[in-house]
Amino acid sequence: MFLEFERVDSFTCGTVGRPGQRTFLVDVRGDAGRVTVKCEKQQVAALSQYLRQLLADAPDVAERPLDEAMEMPPSGDVLFAVGTIGIAYDPRSDRMLVQIDEMTDGGGEDDDRDGPGDDVVAEGDGSRLRVHLTRGQAAAFCDRADDVVAAGRPQCTFCNMPIDPEGHACPRMN
Repeated sequence: MFLEFERVDSFTCGTVGRPGQRTFLVDVRGDAGRVTVKCEKQQVAALSQYLRQLLADAPDVAERPLDEAMEMPPSGDVLFAVGTIGIAYDPRSDRMLVQIDEMTDGGGEDDDRDGPGDDVVAEGDGSRLRVHLTRGQAAAFCDRADDVVAAGRPQCTFCNMPIDPEGHACPRMN
């Protein structure tokens, strides 16, 4: 399945569950409807980081979406789990392009691949989501993603591991 959002009303992220057991979601609403995909915390953080790098080379952002548009709506059905993410900036249309591919198993029993690219979507495999964002929408996503990622469990000052609500057995404190 291939979905493309050329006009985007909202591109945001959020979580369900409590810290330590959160599921991260990316939600897009626009001309093609609404799609929610499941991803890892590191994927949300990396997407924000790379969008910020592209924004640093683009003209300053003049307009951003309203804060209400960045709130994660009640989660709908998750379309797929995120595998690879590609990001680009098109100066002709002044849009950021985010392409999100579904994580796949990489093939059948006869597949001899055994390396880090096994979960990459080959052409024709899995679903693909392509989103065209304004620079303002990309900047707002970055701010929201930073807040969502930081809202997790606090880190131990000694070992930098997350502290569970039930406590923490710090390996540096023996």
